[in-house]
Amino acid sequence: MPGVESDPPAVDAEGRRRPRLADVAARVGVSPASASLALSNSPGPSARMRERVLAAAAELGYRPDRTASTLARRRTRLLGVLLDVRNSYHAELAADLHEAAEQVGYDVVLSTITAARDEERAVETLVDSRCAALVLLGPSTPDAALRALGGQVPVVVVGRRVDASVDVVRSNDRAGVGQVVDHLADLGHRDIAFLDGGRGTIAADRRAGYRAAMRKRGLADSIRVVAGDPTEIAGSAAAQTLLTESQPPTAVVAFNDRAALGLLDGLVRAGTSVPEHMSVVGYDDSPAAQLPHVDLTTVSQDARGQAEHAVAMAIERLDGGRTASSQVVLPPRLVVRGSTAGPRPNVSRPTTRTSRRRAPTTRGEP
Repeated sequence: MPGVESDPPAVDAEGRRRPRLADVAARVGVSPASASLALSNSPGPSARMRERVLAAAAELGYRPDRTASTLARRRTRLLGVLLDVRNSYHAELAADLHEAAEQVGYDVVLSTITAARDEERAVETLVDSRCAALVLLGPSTPDAALRALGGQVPVVVVGRRVDASVDVVRSNDRAGVGQVVDHLADLGHRDIAFLDGGRGTIAADRRAGYRAAMRKRGLADSIRVVAGDPTEIAGSAAAQTLLTESQPPTAVVAFNDRAALGLLDGLVRAGTSVPEHMSVVGYDDSPAAQLPHVDLTTVSQDARGQAEHAVAMAIERLDGGRTASSQVVLPPRLVVRGSTAGPRPNVSRPTTRTSRRRAPTTRGEP
């Protein structure tokens, strides 16, 4: 990878062990990738970190081997992919990325975000693996940090609007939520709530799309944003909140399918039938949404199209065909299933904890 130093030979001419890059990194308490960037004066590390790394290298007598460094800079045929292991849509994207990469002679290295492993560490693993380019699925990393990372290695961000000098491929989130509101309004719904996705650019865009679509349909007075996040737990909690209101909404647009699944589960457990008493819409068209007993109306982001564009953009950068950043915005597509119907004001809310719909299965989803 350009700008990244590698370790010198293990021993010097007299057979003594020479200090390694890992030794310098351990002395400072940073990753080998960060230490390498500091030593090669590449963008990213702070001035303070650079000083500490240089001082540690001097103390240990570390000297990078230029021949080995040149070999290390030769391109690997690996694309590093960052994904959240808890997100089933990311899993679908990863599968499509594997297929698209193999078609152009590349392989994929996956690095996952988990409850105990944050995004920064996951990205460091990909850098340490000397991936030729990185494809980041819905990252939360700030724009400034993405810009710095893009100075080290070609970066393609998938699914999120970014104001940085990296490539982006995403779906038009505002338009996607707009399609949902139009669908529900055309069915006759007026009291349409939005289950929020928390902080972040993707959540902000979908929230803005909801507000704009509600105003466009003359429903500004009915705008209602329910606090939440991209998890089933948030959806279940939102169901409890909405059902305690004197006038629950007749339809809810969830930030994503995971939150929608939690909402469905909470409604079913409370004896509220979907869509007879409340329509529910998700976002992502994940595999769980397509299960017959879930039958969730949702929005498809064209996972295959995003994957193919992401790989093509990375290869174009690597082949030197383009230096300026590029953005591809794909049109979303509403997928209508059985979780939406027109409001039925004359249907009384059941007092039992039964429903024609079974609780959706979320096995494997935290």
